[in-house]
Amino acid sequence: MTMESPKIFLRPFNLSDAEEVLKWAGDDEVTRYLRWDSVKTIEEAQQHILQKAIPHPWRRSISLLDDGRSIGCVSVRPDSGDGSCRANLGYAVSKEFWGRGIATTAVRMAVDQAFEAFPAVVRVQAVVEVENKASQKVLEKVGFEKEGLLKKYGFCKGVVRDMFLYSFLKHDK
Repeated sequence: MTMESPKIFLRPFNLSDAEEVLKWAGDDEVTRYLRWDSVKTIEEAQQHILQKAIPHPWRRSISLLDDGRSIGCVSVRPDSGDGSCRANLGYAVSKEFWGRGIATTAVRMAVDQAFEAFPAVVRVQAVVEVENKASQKVLEKVGFEKEGLLKKYGFCKGVVRDMFLYSFLKHDK
């Protein structure tokens, strides 16, 4: 039996999301491939919202349509200067909702909204660790193209890792 994918929407974070953020952002399995460490207390969740989520140029809560509860995040950060034509994508979803199409839906919504919010951006890209097969699958379902392998490209949890580069171009919409 397959479970129906819950309906979601993307919205800015609020301080009142702290308890829900602690649930998913405090799970080491959820944050395993993220560049930031899991939050461990309600105070850390509040600080994460105040210092990272709210000031971010475009970080949204992945929220359930039926109750508004935060079950993850998706972010798009435009580069600056000569790189202002591109933006970097990141996302995380509560383990409780893995395998239900939530990340795929959220990434699709985020890409559409980012192209609207940042008219100069013509390329949204994501770097994904080679081991993170689930995230690669999400990007491919949305229509991202795998461009190549970046050897020893970036740190995650103190280890330099190989990553794949994916892109989605505005004209691919």
